[in-house]
Amino acid sequence: MCGIVGIFKFGSVQPEITENLIEDMRDRMVHRGPDDAGIYISPDGRVGLGHRRLSIVDLSAAGQQPMPNEDNTIWISFNGEIYNHRRLRKELVDKGHIYFSETDTETLVHLYEERGLDFVQHLEGMFAIAIWDSKEERLVLVRDRLGVKPLYYMQLPGQILFASEIKALLAHPAVVRDINEEALYHYLTFLTTPAPQTLFRGIEKLPAGHMLVCENNGRIKVNRYWDAIVPSPTEEYSEEFCIERIRLLLTQAVEKRMMSDVPFGVFLSGGIDSSANVALMARMTDKVRTFTVGFHEADGFNELEYARQISQIFATDHHEVMIGPDDVVEFLPDLIFHQDEPIADPVCVPLYYVSKLARDSGTIVVQVGEGSDEIFSGYGTYIDYLNIYEKVWHKLEQLPKLLRRSMGFMLSPFAPTIAKRLPRGQKLFPELVRRLEAGEDLFWGSVIIHDEVTKNSLLSKNFRSRTRELSSYTMAKSYLDTIAKEKPSSDFLERMIYLELKMRLSELLLMRVDKITMATSIEARVPFLDHKLVEFAMNIPRHLKYKNGQSKYILKKALEDLIPNNIIYRKKQGFGLPIKQWFIDRMSNFIEDSLFRSPLRKRDFFNYDHIRTMIGAHSTGRVDYSFNLWCLLNLSLWYEHWIEGRLAGLETSTPHIKTEG
Repeated sequence: MCGIVGIFKFGSVQPEITENLIEDMRDRMVHRGPDDAGIYISPDGRVGLGHRRLSIVDLSAAGQQPMPNEDNTIWISFNGEIYNHRRLRKELVDKGHIYFSETDTETLVHLYEERGLDFVQHLEGMFAIAIWDSKEERLVLVRDRLGVKPLYYMQLPGQILFASEIKALLAHPAVVRDINEEALYHYLTFLTTPAPQTLFRGIEKLPAGHMLVCENNGRIKVNRYWDAIVPSPTEEYSEEFCIERIRLLLTQAVEKRMMSDVPFGVFLSGGIDSSANVALMARMTDKVRTFTVGFHEADGFNELEYARQISQIFATDHHEVMIGPDDVVEFLPDLIFHQDEPIADPVCVPLYYVSKLARDSGTIVVQVGEGSDEIFSGYGTYIDYLNIYEKVWHKLEQLPKLLRRSMGFMLSPFAPTIAKRLPRGQKLFPELVRRLEAGEDLFWGSVIIHDEVTKNSLLSKNFRSRTRELSSYTMAKSYLDTIAKEKPSSDFLERMIYLELKMRLSELLLMRVDKITMATSIEARVPFLDHKLVEFAMNIPRHLKYKNGQSKYILKKALEDLIPNNIIYRKKQGFGLPIKQWFIDRMSNFIEDSLFRSPLRKRDFFNYDHIRTMIGAHSTGRVDYSFNLWCLLNLSLWYEHWIEGRLAGLETSTPHIKTEG
């Protein structure tokens, strides 16, 4: 795992790129690559590439980047891992390509020489790739299929900048920091900013499965090269076929991700996904290292007993860390620094502590369970929305527009009953009525924090006026329209999953994994998001993903001979942080002070009387506003540091960790 950065100046004559500038941008990301660093400046000074290296494969100096081809006409800076690089290498050597290292990076250079822009279709792995092709005079940027690795870019007059992290772009003297108000509007809904936007005005992120090509004249093309829309099979998959295929593909995915010349392990929550990772890895190595995080004063969130059970069964080298509310407050400045833009998922906090635990043990690579709940329908919210859609919504949305507009009055008596089936209960009911009356889709994502109705109370009058033409529905609708057009046979569950892969998974869940594990200089790999497994899972019939009241039905059946049934069939707990109670017991004053003293207030985005009401209602336990407040807290601290430059102690604070095991 590494950090990449670069500049391409095109068009009219401009000052040459200097090594000092690339070095300054590059070394804002030392945590992404503490083992080595490199720079390439083209002979004409128009192209500069920088690289920070976390050595995983071929630890020798031969793996240094940026790396050229044989005649120095093509240069690459690469972040990630290519799991099929040895097979590709053999094919390329047979075609006459000469290698000087054992790295997967060098395979990318030669594969691009051989295949051109089509090279990406042959890759299995996670990656953010930058290639400078001096023959074609073009810069090529690529982000992996599912978005495991981030890649940001910014267009300035006569040049384009790119980097693995936004902080590297901000080090460029021509970049002016300000907030993207449209992205802010969507962040309040989704806890993150959907691609291609970021919360910084002018800085964009390359969407998952996309390639950007910048030509010498400055013309930029961004094209999708892969998608999770898979043609339907000629015959519906049987249960027996799905079970065998899942076992095979998941085993292969775990095995691929054991490619490493450094120690590796597994983040073990005690749930079905991480336990499956441990069980499969244990078949392939002598001693699996496992890492688990628990919580003080929050027994309902702890899964330690299940993690310990798996550790004992598979004889792992097990490590644990316990954290409490004081650790959350202590880590927040570092959290804001490493996120770059808010990723307002509280899981970032325990993820950091368990990542640091792994790094302190000497473990450099870990496997994680992200993606399983998406592709196999493991979230309870999916089932809630599915039931609402199949029992009520699909009939109501066919009603004439005039009749739909009266739905709010007609459905109000049924609000308490419907609310029992909703992920946010009574709070979401008015928003669903509004969507029905407006002719909008039922599902926008499994986690919606400040919806279009509640924003009326949250936003200031001035900001509401400036954003009156905006709706976060447009972000969801573009993807829902895409799958409806390209695969009309897709059902409601498949469309939900597709939307989650494009938005929440790639820009929230995977970014929290990347940013937080990289904060401790470890690499996280995601076997459930092997693209072959994802493509197969997208065509598993709906009745095999949710059957007999069981979510994730087919995956559970596939794992029955691998891990204990009490792990497979226990009630889903979910990996989370107990912020609801901690905000009441220990953090209420901190939350209020941070929000009301923030320089963000002067921008007049929010109605702070409403925010004070939310804090009061939460502190008394009347309403759970923990995610709403965490969203606003992250935003306020982000603005204070990245826009105002006032949040201190970001790169030096080291939270105190108590370890067990």
